[in-house]
Amino acid sequence: MLLNLPAAFKFRSYQKLMGGLLPLLLFACGSPNVGNGSSQQNRQETLKILSWQAPTILNPHLATGFKDAEASRIALEPLASFDHEGNLVPFLAAEIPNVENGGVAADGLSVTWKLKPDVLWSDGQPFSAEDVVFTYKFLSDPKTGATSTGTYEAIAKVEALDKNTVKITFKEPNPAWFLPFVGSEGMILPQHIYQDFVGEKARQAPANLLPIGTGPYRVVNFKPGDVVLYEVNPHYRDKENVGFQQVEVKGGGDATSAARAVLQTGDADFALNLQVEDNILQSLAQGGKGEIVADLGSLSERVIFNLSDPDPGRTNGDRSSVKFPHPFLQDPLVRKAITLGIDRDLIAKQLYGVTGQPTANVLLLPQQYASQNTSFQFNPTEAQQLLDQAGWKDSNGNGIRDKDGIELQMVFQTSVNPLRQKTQQVIKQTLQAIGVGVELKSIDPSVFFSGDPANPDTLERFQGDLSMFTTGNTNPDPSKYMQTFTCGAIPTAENQWSGDNYGRYCSEEYDQIWQKAVAELDPEKRQQLFIQMNDLLVDDYILVPLVHRASVVGVGDRLDGVALTPWDRPTWNIKDWRPKAK
Repeated sequence: MLLNLPAAFKFRSYQKLMGGLLPLLLFACGSPNVGNGSSQQNRQETLKILSWQAPTILNPHLATGFKDAEASRIALEPLASFDHEGNLVPFLAAEIPNVENGGVAADGLSVTWKLKPDVLWSDGQPFSAEDVVFTYKFLSDPKTGATSTGTYEAIAKVEALDKNTVKITFKEPNPAWFLPFVGSEGMILPQHIYQDFVGEKARQAPANLLPIGTGPYRVVNFKPGDVVLYEVNPHYRDKENVGFQQVEVKGGGDATSAARAVLQTGDADFALNLQVEDNILQSLAQGGKGEIVADLGSLSERVIFNLSDPDPGRTNGDRSSVKFPHPFLQDPLVRKAITLGIDRDLIAKQLYGVTGQPTANVLLLPQQYASQNTSFQFNPTEAQQLLDQAGWKDSNGNGIRDKDGIELQMVFQTSVNPLRQKTQQVIKQTLQAIGVGVELKSIDPSVFFSGDPANPDTLERFQGDLSMFTTGNTNPDPSKYMQTFTCGAIPTAENQWSGDNYGRYCSEEYDQIWQKAVAELDPEKRQQLFIQMNDLLVDDYILVPLVHRASVVGVGDRLDGVALTPWDRPTWNIKDWRPKAK
């Protein structure tokens, strides 16, 4: 728990909270934190949400950034999700499966979900188990290029036993039976809308921009990169208790102006992803119109190395392809030197303050998976010695080391955000001091996180040497998250740049450990396998974990019912958001 917080600043740490969570959640149940409530008669007209990293697509299975999942989550629903304590909460499910009610097979080979009856899509068509089956077919088709496909690779088949019962059979006993169709990667798509848009046609579906969902609100207008407008879903099963007539998600601007609109001027009710420099955020938190809520969950800001060559001159234009290894980042001595040349303490304390802690780990939560074997240090002297040892010297006196005619010069890219640009400057300064040249590149977040296979500036295409962003596991089981470092998750032209292994890391040893972990039923053995994966990534300097970063949002003083969880997007329980009782 971090201290010295402003009065209008709430902070929740999940380090101790999640420490006792077992990988097999056979008995989990729970309900979201509901606000004071309001009737349809006193429903406020418009809930104004600011998402300065504006959404560009409203199909979460084709999305890269959290911004798209946050906007999608208002209209679409999964079978269930996790609250902040890691309890499963039903959405489209009638109940949470467990061994006692027969939902979870004793042999771990299947799970059966009972669905709520008489649920309708926002166009009035009935929702059924066939939609769940179809969603699996949609995202498991390799030509679809779904970003969520890793969650579903353990599945052998998905069957509709009847209209309100769906059975998932796994290829082998699966301790993480609760991952498919759960949380932000589990949102269900309507078969009658998407059935003609599977595979190569997936990105042509009109519903990617105007989704049909089962959630409390439906999209009525969407301008990608700008505004999403929702109204109450007239077919929602509990529409009488929906808190607002409309929801507006406005993009553009920056995190600081979004925070100001909620905390000082009161022009908005909720602001997402307030990645703002510490001293500015603390000042804004005194505005009197709302409060900052910061959840120290599972996310970390990190710098990743591109292990493939992004230079078109050396690759005949085939940039960032596994066919062309990086000329110096393939060398672990160089990666270690760069890691030692980054001052994590300085970045965390001076820039993030109360919203982040320096970290050495890739996997942070639940706590039983957080490795105690790792550490970090800022040691430019040792960094220079390592570069000397690797043969990199400044032979021409320009301040940048070189070897065999290649300069130790890198392009360091990230999304446009003042806090990230200041972090870039800190890293550039310390790396240049050890003889590493750094060119900074800032990309509009609507492009950087768009997942557009045709755009060379996306996170997946990674046409630079270093890239900085935030991610982490989005549910209490880390198997899908740790899968993003496997060979099969590398984005390529052949898979429409749809993988999450942006650095192109490929290790047979790592893949074997991951395969063991996802099949291991013993919780303690499974825990050690995930820690082993974390340590391999850290000790091989595959990336530089910078800051264990809080998820920071602004909540206006007119809004009630917000209940953040590290295991879903902030809008996960928007059905419970209400105007605050006066």
